[in-house]
Amino acid sequence: MRTFAKRMFDKLWSRKTQLALAVRIASAGVAAYVIAVALNLMLPLWAVLTSLIVTQMSVGRSLKATRDYMLGTIGGAIYGGAIAVLIPHSGEGSLLALLVLAIVPLAFIAALNPSLNSATVTAVIVLLLPTMHHSNPLDSAIDRVLEVTVGALTGLVISFLVLPSRAVSQIRVNGSKLLELLAAAFAELLAGLTRGLDNDALHRIQDGIGTAVTNLHATGMEAERERSMHLSSGPDTGPLLRTIQRLRHDVVMIGRACVVPLPADIQARLARPLADVSKAIVTYMVAVATALRAGSGPADMAPVDAALHAYSEEVTAVRRDGLIRGLPVDAAERFYALGFSLDQMRQNLNDLKRCHGNWCTNEDASEKIVAETPEKSAA
Repeated sequence: MRTFAKRMFDKLWSRKTQLALAVRIASAGVAAYVIAVALNLMLPLWAVLTSLIVTQMSVGRSLKATRDYMLGTIGGAIYGGAIAVLIPHSGEGSLLALLVLAIVPLAFIAALNPSLNSATVTAVIVLLLPTMHHSNPLDSAIDRVLEVTVGALTGLVISFLVLPSRAVSQIRVNGSKLLELLAAAFAELLAGLTRGLDNDALHRIQDGIGTAVTNLHATGMEAERERSMHLSSGPDTGPLLRTIQRLRHDVVMIGRACVVPLPADIQARLARPLADVSKAIVTYMVAVATALRAGSGPADMAPVDAALHAYSEEVTAVRRDGLIRGLPVDAAERFYALGFSLDQMRQNLNDLKRCHGNWCTNEDASEKIVAETPEKSAA
């Protein structure tokens, strides 16, 4: 029983970020309901729902959700209340026509700017709620804005006060996971030079990396939003995110060069240097990921430089011995593309070293990161 309890605790602790979000959401919902009832709002439900919507994974994301939801609600309430007051309607037919007039333009605006999708819902509530409670549209609009304001402000305050999570902390965790994904993909792609890789294998290797890149950039925007409002400190996220993005491009280019295996005689010459390059780069990327997550010092880049230098010398020897002459054009192109991609990767790894150094030296002491166990299932 004790072993089972420890295992469950370890699993929960490895998901402490998500657990903290659950606690914040629960706190926001309860607080919003208590405040709405204390203020005698007509429908506390909307205050509670709004608080759940705006309480997000990080403070920066909560700020954006609150701003978008408030803008959409106020706009929808003004528009819905205005057409309900200015356009006389009685009976089901006229109400349906007014409903179409409310939904179509706001739905079109939401399609252009999804952050304003709450405007359509608000306008519909403002129009239909008076028919259920026998009130006037103006009161309905005011009540809706008050309910949403209470919920939004409650959720935002809870995001600051209850187990707050800063986006800069998530940059460390998400960036580390992405570097580990790229390292695993790089190792498998170089191994494919001896057997070739079909499109299905390439997609399997790259699976999940694109989504991780998108999520990392979204988190970066949240971190910059927090920095601009002086809610958190730390290094500029842009250079790190751009460097990881370039490493992602390097992995894609190497994958294209590895579709067809190298000729057997070239494989025999380059097998050992490529294995050393793979080991050195994977080790370095994993070391940077671990150090970035923990906020510790930089990793050693020297083995990567040594391995790439040895590979470059062997490539020169292969060309000098004439092994490239007589190769089909597509095979020669892939051979040179591999060398170019590895050279680009060397430059980007040097950029990664500089970025990681900035994150080490500019670490905010008030926001120490508790290491999070990476997911092993992503590959």
